[in-house]
Amino acid sequence: MNEDKIEFNRPYMTGKELGYIAEAKFGNMLAGDGPFTKRCHRWLEETSHVKTALLTHSCTAALEMAALLLDIKPGDEVIMPSFTFVSTANAFVLRGAVPVFVDIRPDTLNLDERLVEAAITPQTRAIVPVHYAGVACEMDSLLAIADRHGLMVVEDAAQGVMATYKGRVLGSIGDLGAYSFHETKNVISGEGGALLVNEGGLSARAEIIREKGTDRSRFFRGQVDKYTWQEVGSSFLPGELTAAFLWAQFEQATMITQARLAAWNYYHEQLEVLETEGLVRRPIVPEECGHNAHMYYILIHPDANRQNIIEALKARSISAVFHYVPLHSSPGGLKYGRAHGSMNVTDDVASRIIRLPMWVNISNEQQSRVIDVLSASLKHEVAGL
Repeated sequence: MNEDKIEFNRPYMTGKELGYIAEAKFGNMLAGDGPFTKRCHRWLEETSHVKTALLTHSCTAALEMAALLLDIKPGDEVIMPSFTFVSTANAFVLRGAVPVFVDIRPDTLNLDERLVEAAITPQTRAIVPVHYAGVACEMDSLLAIADRHGLMVVEDAAQGVMATYKGRVLGSIGDLGAYSFHETKNVISGEGGALLVNEGGLSARAEIIREKGTDRSRFFRGQVDKYTWQEVGSSFLPGELTAAFLWAQFEQATMITQARLAAWNYYHEQLEVLETEGLVRRPIVPEECGHNAHMYYILIHPDANRQNIIEALKARSISAVFHYVPLHSSPGGLKYGRAHGSMNVTDDVASRIIRLPMWVNISNEQQSRVIDVLSASLKHEVAGL
């Protein structure tokens, strides 16, 4: 059967990216912190209401900056979910810390705030909530726990651009927040990220760490007559061409979010029947969470073979994927981290989740084809339903 391919992801271009890149090139400013970078910083600060926003070359870099800013040292512990991308843990392991994995909630697949306090020890330094699928963690509870124990909160908001919790922008609620603009995210620059600094006392050091540990940013503002090495840092800046591309995306961030929400809502409405039949569980979004439709995932019936379903979709030219291999059971997680308590929800979700194709301007016709093949495959897999 010859059918048009339905990709898992199709990076969206607004149409202005190449023009802005040319503008940056002919302006003879290709290194970091040029005019487009400054525009992006202002947009992030005004949108998120944070004191300081700094572009980085990836969300991984933003998380590594966070670990440096918190002076994480060998033997420190950092609480996080196991159901996350490896960068969440790597950023702190690089400083010698031990990631302490806590199970996730069965509804949002986010860090279960009810289990966090029991995982705290005298070595705990920070809590790192991960806003899975752009749906916020229960931040009020996590902030209260952090306050009681004198801990810092670093939001891994890689998937959370343009999403909110009780009206507050994700990434701006904890002490620090990290964004991703990878091509798989909603708002993109190919590779890229940003660090949001909500704890005012960390802003000056964040600039220094980002500039190889120097006060170069202060020098260019005329605040010092020369710049020198101040502390440990690295080169976390993206080039100006990346920032130019990203600025085109920021200009249409609201439209991009609305388009994705329309596609998300179509999946959600059309899959209600399969959920009623017990074949899938759809995403759950608490009322206080304004999500950004970063992804549409399903949890399939326990008796269904996930690989068979993915192969059935592939046979009809539809690309669907699963993730993550939980960190607590991965070779790196076993070597560098430890699990606190049961990981039953994490293990169950990791074995049953499927992410469906999602991008700006995916058509309802394409989505219906995905749903039809998915439905037929599930019914074949789960006898009697």
